Amino acid sequence: MESNDLNFENRIDLEKLKNAVTEIKAELGKIIVGQENFIDLLIVALFADGHVLIEGVPGVAKTITAKLLAKTIDTGFSRLQFTPDLMPSDVLGTSVLNMKTSEFEFREGPIFSNLVLIDEINRAPAKTQAALFEVMEERQISIDGHTYNMKPPFMVLATQNPIDQEGTYALPEAQLDRFLFKIDVGYPNLDEEILIIKTHQDRKGTLPQTLISALLSEADLLNYKNKIFEVLVEEKIIKYIAQIITKTRNHPHLYLGGSPRASIAILNASKAHAAINGRDFVIPEDIKKVLYPVLRHRLILTPEREMEGMTTDKVIEMIVQSVEVPR
Repeated sequence: MESNDLNFENRIDLEKLKNAVTEIKAELGKIIVGQENFIDLLIVALFADGHVLIEGVPGVAKTITAKLLAKTIDTGFSRLQFTPDLMPSDVLGTSVLNMKTSEFEFREGPIFSNLVLIDEINRAPAKTQAALFEVMEERQISIDGHTYNMKPPFMVLATQNPIDQEGTYALPEAQLDRFLFKIDVGYPNLDEEILIIKTHQDRKGTLPQTLISALLSEADLLNYKNKIFEVLVEEKIIKYIAQIITKTRNHPHLYLGGSPRASIAILNASKAHAAINGRDFVIPEDIKKVLYPVLRHRLILTPEREMEGMTTDKVIEMIVQSVEVPR
């Protein structure tokens, strides 16, 4: 009897979470047309406590969607534009001499926030990109022998343009692995394009940010994140994840497969996806939803397949079709 009561209590909490997500989507829908999958995955990453790499051509609302999502949460937000001359201290902060005390004081950089938007992350040189390693993985930075912890929640949303590669520095595999998701943002279809133009016309010059309200407090967000730990994952679902990842490691089309970190990422993201849909247990559809954004930046094709125009998404699809879905 106690077990049923516990499940019932958990359902009530997840219903609140589900309603909060519905409200966030409705709020973003005032400005953002289409891009439902993009928004869904951003919200999943937010609740799964993961960072997101967003790739798409200029003008498909990568930056504005990330900024508006941050606006729906009553928490800190900062934005960094990465450039070729950006130094690590421009991101992390630096020690400055206080003339009154004759001592050095640490002044925090813009990374010290809750939701951090990094535009064109591949524009900055390797040493500045590397400065993000520790803060993304361990939620802390070490400078001048001191360690500074990031206040939760902490999430990095980074964008990059796949077309204009001149003057860019490709992110190394080790850094890509720090991102929970890589989301590809495509063009809208004809109906969505028409609606985008109409929505812009109807705003009559009103800034999009002014139309978005904060719906979720910092305390609520942290509470919901804790609830996601309670989502049940059966043994057969864990085995399903492991089988998929193992197949990436010996697939003939792949030079590099998924690591155990990829397995954990799928687990955490699928639990968050189940929770925001009001379920306290993971089903195979949750796995399939998060599989592509979790794996597409972690897998490396063999040179032969890359030259043939094969994509990691196609290989993931082949692997999914080859693994029996648990019943």
